[in-house]
Amino acid sequence: MKKMILLGLLAGASLTLSLASCSNPDNMRDEDVAVKPLPQLPPPSDTTGGKADANLPREINAVNATEDIKKMQPQM
Repeated sequence: MKKMILLGLLAGASLTLSLASCSNPDNMRDEDVAVKPLPQLPPPSDTTGGKADANLPREINAVNATEDIKKMQPQM
């Protein structure tokens, strides 16, 4: 029985605090706010010098995987 009373008091306190935090009168002010669209982003700069993109996704197969592994190996 004592646990139920304690739980009820805890729930009541929680509800009271949440209602008090939601009733902020500063948020209820109707102000005229000028809304304007954001400026357009500039196009990305070309850092490849006009070359084709080498990071295009390739087909996953044994030949391409072997080539990639050979490129990652240190050369002796």
